[in-house]
Amino acid sequence: MSKIWFITGASRGFGRSWTEAALRRGDKVAATARDIDTLNDLADKFGDAILPIALDVTDQAAAIAAVRQAHAHFGRLDVVVNNAGYGHFGFLEEITETDARAQIETNVFGALWVTQAAISLMRGQGSGHIVQISSIGGVAAFPGLGIYHASKWALEGFSEALSHEVAPFGIKVTLIEPGGYATDWGGSSAIRSEPNPAYQPMRDARAQQRQSYQAPGPEATTTAVFAVVDAENPPLRLLLSGGAYDIAQGVYKQRLQTWSEWEATSRSADRA
Repeated sequence: MSKIWFITGASRGFGRSWTEAALRRGDKVAATARDIDTLNDLADKFGDAILPIALDVTDQAAAIAAVRQAHAHFGRLDVVVNNAGYGHFGFLEEITETDARAQIETNVFGALWVTQAAISLMRGQGSGHIVQISSIGGVAAFPGLGIYHASKWALEGFSEALSHEVAPFGIKVTLIEPGGYATDWGGSSAIRSEPNPAYQPMRDARAQQRQSYQAPGPEATTTAVFAVVDAENPPLRLLLSGGAYDIAQGVYKQRLQTWSEWEATSRSADRA
């Protein structure tokens, strides 16, 4: 049976690729974007199979209304994908309050509003799959991306709790953790703090590392994403790309080693 999707941030990157791929395989998609004119070509090509909805996910009332509109239009929602978000490049000393609040408003609260709106509808259906687009940056942290990491680690935390809360109602939750892809995440969609010269050597080193990496396009991810949403028992987390898998393996190996080395100290805290 074809699926009904609700995808935020559908104008480009992952959202655009998954929207188009879902439509091509015969699914229907409520596709949201700040500017729905970016979806005109898909509407012309796929007709009634796509429902474009203008949405700024930081607007709680609009997010709730968009989810309800999609559900009323198609009659159900099988897959809700919280993809809207952006990266903020800046060392922690460079981050302003405005920077921090804007990052959290979009990447955390935007996903929260859509998720909350979807839960009651999916609970009524007795089924549904909430897919949260996290990042390898929700597993590991790198210099110059601290506030972005904060947003993704928050998404990871509330989504893991959510998976336990909604399982009795037949609702599944998956966190997708992509590595580096050519999605414009680090391009025009990114925000950059006013640079502090003290961090320039580190900034230059990171830029050089990124230059040597040939990122695949987002269309390379569609088979993996479909495998997850079509699975009877999807994973809570999916690392998306071999690079993301390797990074996560290294991070957890180091964490386990450190925890083991400090186990005696940890256990000493059990005693007065």
